[in-house]
Amino acid sequence: MATTSPLAPTASPPGDEPDPLAPPPFTPLRTERLTIRPLRPEDAADLHRLVNDWEVAKTLARVPFPYPRDLADEWIASTRAQMAAGQAWHLAITGLEGAGTAEEREVLVGCIGLTRDAAKREAELGYWVGRRFWGHGVGPEAAARIVSWAFAHIDVDRLVASALVDNERSQKLLGRIGFRDAGEGVRDFVARGGPMPVKLFAMTRADLPAPPAAPAAPAPALEDAPGKKILLVAACALIDGDGRVLLARRPEGKPLAGLWEFPGGKVHAGETPEAALIRELKEELAIDVAESCLAPFAFASHGYEKFHLLMPLYLCRRWSGPVTAVEGQALAWVRPQKLSDYAMPPADKPLVALLRDFL
Repeated sequence: MATTSPLAPTASPPGDEPDPLAPPPFTPLRTERLTIRPLRPEDAADLHRLVNDWEVAKTLARVPFPYPRDLADEWIASTRAQMAAGQAWHLAITGLEGAGTAEEREVLVGCIGLTRDAAKREAELGYWVGRRFWGHGVGPEAAARIVSWAFAHIDVDRLVASALVDNERSQKLLGRIGFRDAGEGVRDFVARGGPMPVKLFAMTRADLPAPPAAPAAPAPALEDAPGKKILLVAACALIDGDGRVLLARRPEGKPLAGLWEFPGGKVHAGETPEAALIRELKEELAIDVAESCLAPFAFASHGYEKFHLLMPLYLCRRWSGPVTAVEGQALAWVRPQKLSDYAMPPADKPLVALLRDFL
């Protein structure tokens, strides 16, 4: 197990108050076999039974052994406050016993958590699985799902984790889902009564497995170098009556998930950039924009590993209809001086400075 899934209430970091970039209320995540959801008071008895096991507790840094029964109630209550503040997400991993039968019931199999360090723009992953469920792939299935969610919904640039040097199973799990070796360190283990050597791990969005390629309409592309294309994408800075700029967050399952960007999309073959923007803004935001309301402002030119992006940015102050997140993406109206607070793809960053100076 990863070492950092605390099962004792922890104090909130001083000054770590909720902020406008905190994610929305947690919606249960599902995998092929598992559900990851907020802990409930009625989980306390099963949680205590599973974690009050030396083989589990010895792998977790902040878990005492024996584990007091009333501590389970206290810890579950504390997870709600931390989640509401956008500081930590400590969650139940559940499965189904007797699936498809009259005896079907939800079963707690372990816990998984993320603790956010806003100052470092990172979050720490921790998890554990009850011993009776070892050997069934629960850990990698749950960890891969929460890692994908984290980059899409939490304002972080990287995830970190640690595992005891003799816990090869957890080290292999972390490597399998995209974590890289980040050296070694020492952590205090409550159940073991002192410091223990650990291996450290870290990952960024670039380490996430690539999402399955979805068929898409062809976009105009020119040869930039052998094997590398120039990809044309049109983007728009929508500016409201208060001078705020609309940003959209890339959803989970897409490259660069969780980063904020100007709305827009690929220019299809035979389209002008203006026509592409009118189409994309209708599809993504349910608004109608006239070509005469799109003012060319600047363009970005940025080389990615497999293509070179050319992205003209237009300004728009007039449109018809309320801005609506048609695809369920997060949206934010941001004042120009606050734009740099939002993590954005490298191609968008130079445009932010130009836009801020202009507005």
